[in-house]
Amino acid sequence: MKSVGVCLIGAGRAGMIHARNYVNKVPGAHMEAVADAVEEAAKAAAEELGINKYYTDYRDAVNDDAVDAVVVVSPTNLHKDIVVYCANAGKHIFCEKPMAMNTEECKMMSEACEKNKVKLQIGFMRRFDTSYRKAKERLDAGEIGELVMIRSCTRGPSRPREWMYDIRKSNGILAEVNSHDIDTVRWIAGSNIKTMHVEAGNYRNKHAEERFPDYYDNVVMMGKLENGVQYVIDGAVYVKYGYDAQVELLGTRGCIRIGRAEADSVVTVSDTAGMSRPFVSSWTELFKDAYLEEDKSFIKAIAEDRETLVTGFDGLMAVRAVEEGNSIITKNLNRRRNAE
Repeated sequence: MKSVGVCLIGAGRAGMIHARNYVNKVPGAHMEAVADAVEEAAKAAAEELGINKYYTDYRDAVNDDAVDAVVVVSPTNLHKDIVVYCANAGKHIFCEKPMAMNTEECKMMSEACEKNKVKLQIGFMRRFDTSYRKAKERLDAGEIGELVMIRSCTRGPSRPREWMYDIRKSNGILAEVNSHDIDTVRWIAGSNIKTMHVEAGNYRNKHAEERFPDYYDNVVMMGKLENGVQYVIDGAVYVKYGYDAQVELLGTRGCIRIGRAEADSVVTVSDTAGMSRPFVSSWTELFKDAYLEEDKSFIKAIAEDRETLVTGFDGLMAVRAVEEGNSIITKNLNRRRNAE
C-alpha cells in the first residue's frame, strides 16, 4: 500500500501534535498538506513540517488528489461541515473531540462516512495511553474483583479563552474538558450511561458572570451505568496548580489508580520550602505518547481496511452525555434564579 498522504485541517496546538507525528513517526503515512483559515498559521505550520503545500480553505486541500486522509482539529462548531465534505470527497477522517456540537451532527458525520466507505476515528487519545490500557487489562483480568465505581477527573491550569465562556459556542467544560472522562468511563466499564446527576458553578472566573451567566468552570457529574457500575466525573478549569488527569477504579477486592501528578522524578528538599516536586503542567506533556499511538492506529485501520478503535458511535455517546449534562445544569440554574 502506498504511503497515506495526510492533510491537517486546523494548525493549532493540538493539530500540530498530530502533524509532527505524521512527519516521520507514523509508518505508512506522511504529511502532504496543511489547511488553516489564517494564512500566517498555515504557512508557518507548513514551514515547520517541511512541506510545500498549505491552504486557507480546507476544501482546496481536500480536492488535492495527493491527500488521502485528513486530521480535523478545527473549532467544534465546524466539525460537522468539514467531516461531511471530506467524507463526500472520499477522504479518511480523524476528528478530534468533541466530535460535534450535538448528537444530530454526530449522526450526519457518521452517516456520511459510512455512505462513502471512509474511516472515521475520534480523538480520545487516553484509550491509547499505556497506563490506561494496562489498567483496563488488569481490571478485565479480575485483579480487583468486580468493578464497583469509576472516578475520573480532568482539571486544567489555564484561564479560559474568551469564546469558551459562551456555552452556545463551547458546550461548556463538559465538552471541552470532560469529553475524555466520559469516554474513559464508558470504555473501561464497557457500558453506557444510564442515570446522571450534575452540579456546576462558576468559582474562578467571576469576571465573566455578567456577560455569560450560564458559564461554569467547575462541574461534578455522577450516576450509574447500564451494567450497574457507579461513576463520578469532575472537571475544572483555571485551577492554576497544574494539569490534573487521574482515574480510580474501585472493585470488590481492591482498586486501581491511573495517572501521575509529578512532572518528573526530581524532588527538591530545602530548609525554607520543605519538600517539593514539580506538577504536570500540560496535557501535551502527559499524553504525548498516546497521541502518537492513536495516529498509528488510524493509519493501520486504513491499511488493514478495518473499523477504527474509537468510532463515531463513541464520539456520539460522549456528546450525548454532554447534552444531557448541560441540560441538567441549565434547569438547575433556572430553578435557582426563579427562587431568588
